[in-house]
Amino acid sequence: MPSDLNELLRQRRSIRAFTQDPVDRHTVERLCNAARRAPSGANLQPGQFHVLTGSALTGLKTRLAQAVADNTPIDLEYSYFPDVMPPELKDRQRKAGFALYEALGIARRDVTGRRDQFAKNYSFFDAPVGIVVTINRDMGKGCFMDLGMAIMAFLLAAEDEGLGASGIGALANYGSIVHDHLELPQDEMVVCGIALGVPEKDAKVNQFRTERLPLDAFTTFRGFDD
Repeated sequence: MPSDLNELLRQRRSIRAFTQDPVDRHTVERLCNAARRAPSGANLQPGQFHVLTGSALTGLKTRLAQAVADNTPIDLEYSYFPDVMPPELKDRQRKAGFALYEALGIARRDVTGRRDQFAKNYSFFDAPVGIVVTINRDMGKGCFMDLGMAIMAFLLAAEDEGLGASGIGALANYGSIVHDHLELPQDEMVVCGIALGVPEKDAKVNQFRTERLPLDAFTTFRGFDD
């Protein structure tokens, strides 16, 4: 398996179609331990990973499917995107969405097809393992950054194991439902989910890649010799 960090970063992508090959507990434990090695301010190590498979995952998926069917209002506890999306970011968001739907053969005006595809977030894209990521509500904003680094460490570790994964920010849309179903401690807030499993290699959705900004669009260099 590849072990070069740059190669792992280049090949990593969000996987949205999986085989039903199981992922054993020891493997997931290695990934979670890798996540915990991420840096964190004052070594607070914020965040918890609640790992589900089998009937435990099916039960949560069933509960979320019912929420979608009932048009349950979204109850996101934190702001994921800017309250007012700047035009350049809105354009980036739309391009990513259109590229995904194009890869799946879903027309731009196919509202039902797009809605059904989005609903797959709540089924963890039928991955054999689903992870609910939470954080203590008392943590500051910087701790979200630390948790993000832990999640990235998890994703890279999964790639290094030959597995595929996708972060699921949409899971927090029904955070209270997830919280209630899993009987989580009162002070924990649902941040996102992670789908984990063996990638379905031939699935069109797994061939899709989002574009990344060129270096000069997000980086400045000062004090270096040319």
